[in-house]
Amino acid sequence: MNYIWYFLIVISIIFGAINGTLNDVANAIFSGTQLSVKIVLTLIGIMTFWLGIMKIAEKSGIVEFIAKLLTPIAKLIFPDVPKNSSVIGDIAMNFSANALGLANAATPIGIKAMEGLQEINEDKESASDSMCILLAMNTAGFQLIPATVIAILASNGFENPTSVIVPTLIVTATAFISAILIAKLLGKIFPPIIKKEDNNVS
Repeated sequence: MNYIWYFLIVISIIFGAINGTLNDVANAIFSGTQLSVKIVLTLIGIMTFWLGIMKIAEKSGIVEFIAKLLTPIAKLIFPDVPKNSSVIGDIAMNFSANALGLANAATPIGIKAMEGLQEINEDKESASDSMCILLAMNTAGFQLIPATVIAILASNGFENPTSVIVPTLIVTATAFISAILIAKLLGKIFPPIIKKEDNNVS
């Protein structure tokens, strides 16, 4: 990616010099850097506020309460996981944290859930269907509150930045459900091959 940006910058400077608009290119660079600093400073304030709100939700038990409500659904999505396994709770907690924008809290919980799925995985060299589904869920990125997008819109002077909440909810929910269905479908088409150790004694 660094090479791509370097290439674009060099090409812009070369074409600016050829067309006699090098001053415009330089002005665009300086104005762009000033705008980026302004956006970053605005993002710091807004993101700090949202993360504080989400942290309160986490500490007050709201995230854990939502996770308990989602546990029965998690059991349906992950039928291969034993019913009494703590992994189901970790998966529900991971989803709840991601949905509320608690990425810092969701990451370690997601890793813990993945480690738990690996423990019950029969083939240690390949990812199980449940592991693939969990990865698809996290990649889809379902969010109830798109705090980052709201912060960027607000920093650019958008009149109603919260108007993206409903469209984002629809899009991320569609992506989330599609990711689960596709992962399950591919799991049926390409079932895992369990490698059994040869226990024959010569």
